[in-house]
Order: sequence, then C-alpha cells, then structure tokens
Amino acid sequence: MTVEPQDSLVSPDHLHELRDRLSTVVAIPVTPFRADGGVDWDAHAALIRRLVENGVEVVTPNGNTGEFYTLTEAESRRAVESTVAAVAGRADVMAGVGLDVDSAVAAARHARDAGAGSVMVHQPVHPYRSAEGWIEYHRAVADSVPELGVVLYVRDPRVSGEQIRALADRSPNVVGVKYAVPDPVRFASVARDAGLDRFTWIAGLAELSTPGYWAVGATGFTSGLVNVVPRLSGALLEALRGGDFGKAMTVWEQARLFEELRAADASADNVSVVKEALAQLQLCERQVRPPSRMLPEALREQIAVLMSGWREGGWL
Repeated sequence: MTVEPQDSLVSPDHLHELRDRLSTVVAIPVTPFRADGGVDWDAHAALIRRLVENGVEVVTPNGNTGEFYTLTEAESRRAVESTVAAVAGRADVMAGVGLDVDSAVAAARHARDAGAGSVMVHQPVHPYRSAEGWIEYHRAVADSVPELGVVLYVRDPRVSGEQIRALADRSPNVVGVKYAVPDPVRFASVARDAGLDRFTWIAGLAELSTPGYWAVGATGFTSGLVNVVPRLSGALLEALRGGDFGKAMTVWEQARLFEELRAADASADNVSVVKEALAQLQLCERQVRPPSRMLPEALREQIAVLMSGWREGGWL
C-alpha cells in the first residue's frame, strides 16, 4: 500500500525559528516534588523562569530529567501547562510525549492546545521494535499535530538514517533529532544518511558527550546541568559555536565531575544528582520517585564541594 505524505500545517518561518532555537542548549527541567511526594508547582514555575531568565531558548517538560515515567497523566499535562505559563512566550516549549501510541497522540494534542510549539517523542519503550513499526509509531504522533514541530528522541543504535529520512518524507514537521546513542561514529553516519542539513541534530547525552558529537555534526545539546549552573552550559555552547575546542574542553572540565556522577551506574542517579544540587541552592527539595533514589551522604558531600568550586570560579 502506498502511503501519501502528510501536509504540514507548520509555517516555514516557524520551522526555521524552531530549528535555530534547537541549535542551542535544550533544557530538560526537573519536576520538583514536595516532601509528601506531590509536585511542587510553585517551585516548578520558578525553576522554569530561572532557565529562561538565563537565556535558555528551549525547555522540555516531561523529559527524562523531569522523571516522565513516574508522572501521572494529570501531572504530565500540568507540567506542560505550567511550563507554557512560566515561559510566557520567551522560549519554545517542547513537550515530551510517549508511552503507547494513543497516549502519545493525546499528549501531543494536549501540548498543542496548551501552547507548546513542538513535541519531543520519547524512544518507544516496547521491547520488540521493527524498523517499519518505529516509523509508524512516530508518524502517528507527528501527523496528529501537523501544526507543531516534532523532534525524535533516538536511544536505539538500530535506528538508521534511512528510517529517519523515510519518516520525514511522510511527516515533514519532523525537524530535529535528539541523538542519545553513546557512539559518535554511529551518530555521524546516521546524521549524514538522514540528511545533515535537513534536521537539527541535538547531542542528547548532555555536556559530557557534547564536544565529540559537535565535532561530527551536532549543533545543539540537551542539558540537565543547566538547571543548576546555566552559565556553564552557556559557556560551552558559546565556545563550540566559535569553534574554540580548547576553550570548550576547559569548560567541559568544570562540568565533568557533575556529569560523571549523573552517568555512573547506567545513569542510576541522573536526576538525583541534579535535584541534590538544586536542594543545596534551596531552589527545590531533593525528593525523587522510585526507581530513582535520594543520594547517600557521601555523594551529597561531593556535590557540595563541587558547587563550592563553581562559586569560587564565578559560575554560580
């Protein structure tokens, strides 16, 4: 059966602006919880405003650093609404959507109606994925919101450039790829097979991997660190944009320990490290939901020492 391409309702000007914004630091904010386990929406709004006031141009509620898979449907919808209100038109809101197809479509449509400008489609969690099924999953989401830009979140090394290109041929509102496979050589090949200039390629493994991915085609990167010390993420972006890899690696060294703590043990403490730092800044509580954990005292002390160094260096 021949499948006709979907007509995009996104204006070329909006897609161009979105692609420019994606070529920056894409912030993945936390979802702050109160001591009783509920979401602290006042803290959530304050954290979003802090990001935008520090120059962030894309904010992704319901990303993995936002503990997407622990949120109820009502909470994930409110996270989008809270972000749109706090951003107040000063940045693009790229809402994370996923799970089963119907849930992802419903979440994308809610994001559109709430005022988001784009959606990021989480890697499908189904254990059995075919190439054709991967395309159809993302096509269902993209075609449900032809008014929005769509960014793919790729964590599976089996996803090829040919698959991404085929999807975008059918769904032209697919404009970006957040690539989070820890293999810059694979990334370089996938990006070129799909179309290096056709999409915005976002280094999806945060600051630790960004210089390597930037060298072979990425023009933006995702960050959880930006929640804590936005100047550091901004300085890395500036250095990379200027082609000054020496300066970029000097900045990278400042982020290295924090990001290594997040990446340790298959990223078991990814969110907990960010929330601990935010708690030490008195910006939110350190609570996380299972299967994450709050950090043991030894790791809290490491973060305190690291943050003291950032203060001395003028980053905080």
